[in-house]
Amino acid sequence: MSGSADIGDLSALADIASRERPVHVICLGLSALDQVWRVDRPFAGGSEKIKAIGYGTLGGGMSANASVAIAKLGGSVAFWGRAGNDAAGHEMRLAFITEGVDVENFRLFPEGRSSVSGIIVDSFGERQIVNFRGLYPEAADWLPLEAVARASSVLADPRWVGGAATLFREARRCGIPTVLDGDMADAEVFERLLPLTDHAIFSEPALTAFAGSAKDESLTTLARFGCRVIAVTRGEGGVSWYETGELHRQSAYAVEVVDTTGAGDVFHGAYALAIGVGLDVRATMAFSAATAAMKCRHAGGRNGIPDINECLEFMRTTP
Repeated sequence: MSGSADIGDLSALADIASRERPVHVICLGLSALDQVWRVDRPFAGGSEKIKAIGYGTLGGGMSANASVAIAKLGGSVAFWGRAGNDAAGHEMRLAFITEGVDVENFRLFPEGRSSVSGIIVDSFGERQIVNFRGLYPEAADWLPLEAVARASSVLADPRWVGGAATLFREARRCGIPTVLDGDMADAEVFERLLPLTDHAIFSEPALTAFAGSAKDESLTTLARFGCRVIAVTRGEGGVSWYETGELHRQSAYAVEVVDTTGAGDVFHGAYALAIGVGLDVRATMAFSAATAAMKCRHAGGRNGIPDINECLEFMRTTP
């Protein structure tokens, strides 16, 4: 297995900062409204009451956070997704607009109900989450697939399977790289989406549930789906991936962790941006790990996401 080494040429990312290289990413999937409580310690189990030392309401969701990361890093990004035409839906829409995310295809369904999450974050930055995934139509026939040909890459999470499959099929037809956020989902979801995926990046729990183990060797068993890259993020343990018959590893950047909420989402957003601009996989992994680490120094799923120049400076000065 090869480890982290020379990360190669990052000039394409610098070109984003100078606006010399336009990049556009489509993100599809879950947008949730996160209600976040900060506590000294998490629930121990059973009937219990604990005191919160802080509270806030923030936009969240895997692909939603990824889209905000892309916008903050300097890319052009559109979020395609569903919510209810309710207070939570309108709050999420406004948050996207404020961050510079295109919401033309973030549809608020009058008969729908938005996804809302409750998140407990302890003093070590670890979190517990309960999520209502929302209620809205599954059909994806309203998506503007003609826009896919103008994208540099596309990213989806597994929460809207029909939408993700529709987007990935069109991206494949157009030769656009597809990136899957492999969060927890039923096996049949991955069996449907992985054959359409170029870059599949799992969380450890999701890889364990799907492949039976989160060990590096489990990545090789998923090669049968034909993905170019199969990866697993491990938090402080960095990221491992399987590519062209070999296992590789990128170490995590050492930072003082305040909150890990959204770190995986930010990793995926940075990854889709870097792949879209043409970086090789090793450089993309290093850039994504750096972006996620910088986010972890701040509370909240979207606070602390750097711009391109901040991230490149961090990579130059942080071992």
